[in-house]
Amino acid sequence: MQIDTIGLNCPLPVIKAEKALSSLSSGDLLVLLASDPLAAIDIPNMCNKAGHKLLAKSQTGDVLRFEIEKA
Repeated sequence: MQIDTIGLNCPLPVIKAEKALSSLSSGDLLVLLASDPLAAIDIPNMCNKAGHKLLAKSQTGDVLRFEIEKA
């Protein structure tokens, strides 16, 4: 599943990621796109707190891309 939070500011990328992850099964992959620079801190913190695995984080221009495996 992929969700696009480009243009949304904190805390919306985290809220949308949590909502999307809640609908997935353990081991499923979520790709999150964000443009808020704070997402670079907030998304890894959310993963650590919830036990999800952050598989990859990359940036192209202003767009951050996160690959998250649901716990």
